[in-house]
Amino acid sequence: MNNVTKIVLTGGPCAGKTTAMVRIIEYFSTRGFQVYTLPEVPTMFSAAGINYLTDDKAYFYQEEKATLKMQMELEDRFAEIAASSGKPAIVICDRGTMDISAYMSEEMWQAILIELGTDTVKLRDSRYDAVLHLVTAARGAEKYFTNANNQYRSEGIELARTLDKKVAAAWTGHPHLRIVDNSEDFEQKIRRVLSEISSLIGTPEPIETERKYLVEVIGEIPEVIESEITQTYLKTEPGLEIRLRKRGREGSYVYFQTTKKQVSETERIETERQISPNRYVTLLEQADPERLTIKKIRKNFVWEKQYFELDTYQQPEVGASILEIEGKKEHSDIIFPPFLKVIKDVTGNEDYFNYNLSRRQK
Repeated sequence: MNNVTKIVLTGGPCAGKTTAMVRIIEYFSTRGFQVYTLPEVPTMFSAAGINYLTDDKAYFYQEEKATLKMQMELEDRFAEIAASSGKPAIVICDRGTMDISAYMSEEMWQAILIELGTDTVKLRDSRYDAVLHLVTAARGAEKYFTNANNQYRSEGIELARTLDKKVAAAWTGHPHLRIVDNSEDFEQKIRRVLSEISSLIGTPEPIETERKYLVEVIGEIPEVIESEITQTYLKTEPGLEIRLRKRGREGSYVYFQTTKKQVSETERIETERQISPNRYVTLLEQADPERLTIKKIRKNFVWEKQYFELDTYQQPEVGASILEIEGKKEHSDIIFPPFLKVIKDVTGNEDYFNYNLSRRQK
């Protein structure tokens, strides 16, 4: 399975895994990777009625053993599917085998391993190419700690800290364990996740600044990844922005919900999560009638070690395509491709923000 990179995304409660998953899908799928995301097995089991808070030790043992078996089975089957395409693929596991050990005694964990004929080294060191531990917000970003994004979580801040340490300890020893803490803001935390994965698979890493231009396409774009994007804004209260996005092509789509909340004049919290097609259709009923649904074709490509996003709008009319390039503070730093003609620099021009482009003309 040389074309498959398998990565565990782990950490304590409220660490940012859900948003990180969405960003990983978007970032690497536009760079030519097939991205597969495994669900968190305990959350899936809890939704099916399994009680992880039981006092019945025999019941607890069986459910934890079943959790580990399901975790391994899902990982193995997804890896096989990913390998069969022959294309470069990333399998992201929402927690992995060793996370399970953090929620039981060492004696019970060893008993389960013996019964299943495996051991800690096999589960920790051999199954994954990398383990990225996102530190809980309860350690260093306490004001953002919440369980609102997972109805099956009820940990308080102290328990969250304890579990975070236990999970990190469970993975200690993996040859590519990385701890992503809260020493910077959340956006930087997510960028560090993308940077670690980029380094592992050898792709250009995400960078922090961007410039934006109106351009005309005057030639063929080489090695481009193309996708259709439909973006809808929902009715909300002042200071809150909720956006739905449908992204894909040729009948295969993924769906996302993005929430942006202004908490101060200089600070805004942004979260993203993947949602089901059914949830997407239901939320569309709350679409803001004062805004157009944005429809555009996005083309992603790399030129001279620079990463570009080119959006051609079908709705609303913009008059030209919009080009974004990451990591360039000055216009003079950019090497523009010969197949693009720059019409205008619109960096920082709010008229070309998607939220403002969606406004219906009076």
